[in-house]
Amino acid sequence: MSYPQPVSSTLLEIQQHVPLAPFTTLGIGGPARYFARIPDEPTLLEALRFARERHLPTFTLGGGSNLLIPDTGFDGLVLHLAIQGPTILTAATPADPTLTYDVPAGTDWDAFVLQVAQANLSGIECLAGIPGLVGGTPVQNVGAYGQEVSQTIASVRALDLTTNAFTTLTAQDCHFAYRQSIFNSTHRDRYIVTRVTFRFDPRATPPLGYADLQKHFAHHQPTPLEIYHAVRAIRQAKGMLLVPGDPDCRSAGSFFKNPIVPAATLTHLAATLALDSAAIPHWPAGQGSIKLPAAWLLDQAGFHKGFTLGNAGISSKHTLALINRGHATSADITRLRDTIQSEVLRRFQIPLEQEPVQPA
Repeated sequence: MSYPQPVSSTLLEIQQHVPLAPFTTLGIGGPARYFARIPDEPTLLEALRFARERHLPTFTLGGGSNLLIPDTGFDGLVLHLAIQGPTILTAATPADPTLTYDVPAGTDWDAFVLQVAQANLSGIECLAGIPGLVGGTPVQNVGAYGQEVSQTIASVRALDLTTNAFTTLTAQDCHFAYRQSIFNSTHRDRYIVTRVTFRFDPRATPPLGYADLQKHFAHHQPTPLEIYHAVRAIRQAKGMLLVPGDPDCRSAGSFFKNPIVPAATLTHLAATLALDSAAIPHWPAGQGSIKLPAAWLLDQAGFHKGFTLGNAGISSKHTLALINRGHATSADITRLRDTIQSEVLRRFQIPLEQEPVQPA
């Protein structure tokens, strides 16, 4: 994919002491010392120039759906990424039957999933209802119900902060793994994603590997659009869909990653709980490892739906969603997180890793 080069910007507006809580789904966080809305690539370059001239740290804010901001806020420049514009579709040819969508980073993710599903293309329909923007999806390699966004990403356009130049990274360059990419691991804070190109095969069919979907479509093979709507309904029933007025929606989604552990851990876990290994839900994760459901571990450790600790709690619909019960601070969520992690580690010797990002 060839991209036009950015020109100078006249859109940069720097604000001061902007509360960040309203920009997050948790509704938590102190103010940004400086704040800039970024509608295009030239403005991004101008904002970074402003920060560098003043030796300010920067933090990139997208949809705020996977974010836990400190109560003290961020003592630097927050870049509110809002790059939008038309999605560019490249049609199939006799030599290449796939279709590509080049999408600005500030595009609403669920709206793009719906667009693709309406085109009867399979690949991301199981990722319906996940809040946030397109630009954040490759960072976490978001996934749900048998799909990961990396399965359809062809390339990522990003600003390399070490060179101050835009570059195109292939899917291979991104080194995608479970909830991981170079953007949140080996090259954390090096790149700012501005566009993502997705590739879809019209011959692909929707996956039905998860019990929720198998039950929902027991009698026929669904279309991508049918799965889109079914996944949204399933997520809403679990409190994982943003619905105004629903207290269970004041969360950052799944707070803990499903741990990947050595296969031998299963035997130890079964002995600890006096269970047969076959009774413990798990999936092969390759290289002698297995993946365990974090929600199941929380339940076994006594952290059930509706559990509360002060102003923080666990969703009444989904064990993995830590919620703001109305007046929670970042410290409240952190205290609940630490309590859960410590107890799961004490009982099962399994560390839990949080998913939401915390700006330093």
